[in-house]
Amino acid sequence: MSLTVRDLTIARGGVPVVAGLSFMLEEGQALILRGPNGSGKTTLLRTIAGLQPALSGQIAGADDRIAYAGHADGIKAMLSVRENLQFWARIFGGTQIDAALDAYALHPLIDRLAGTLSAGQQRRLGLARLLVTACPVWVLDEPTVSLDTQAVTMFADAVRVHLANGGSALIATHIDLGIEAEVLVITPFRADPTDRAGASDEAFL
Repeated sequence: MSLTVRDLTIARGGVPVVAGLSFMLEEGQALILRGPNGSGKTTLLRTIAGLQPALSGQIAGADDRIAYAGHADGIKAMLSVRENLQFWARIFGGTQIDAALDAYALHPLIDRLAGTLSAGQQRRLGLARLLVTACPVWVLDEPTVSLDTQAVTMFADAVRVHLANGGSALIATHIDLGIEAEVLVITPFRADPTDRAGASDEAFL
């Protein structure tokens, strides 16, 4: 089942940032989201992930099929690497974490408290969460932040496996991951910030 976005208009802090955006993300496909800082990439990803409402338009095929990874790593500092992955696996009805540990070389760190890991190690753990969710659609905001070259390769390999298994991925990134993917540049869809019809003044969370 594909993820379809039709004529989407979104706002950040009550100010429209993207308008009239449409695209389709098919099974087995990666779509790289590009645009300068402030162009609305994060707002778009958060909206697709269901973390904030759109001003208008439709998002179909999302439901509970999406695993989202934003700027925060989404880990619990006082739990070990093992416990963090087990926690997320249980949330999504699973139990297996070995594939996630293998993908990001986390076995040597398995009993370390997440709060004692380096920034790069924490990022690897945060990305490993995706593998225990069994969600077919990954929505990722600058996932390679804090990763060294070796860890970026781990991430790219994990994405390739996910796509080969019929998953899909929408990724905002400025770097070349070396994966086969289409590119969506959102700059042409910049909204008129003065057109606040229907926009909310609700704080951007």
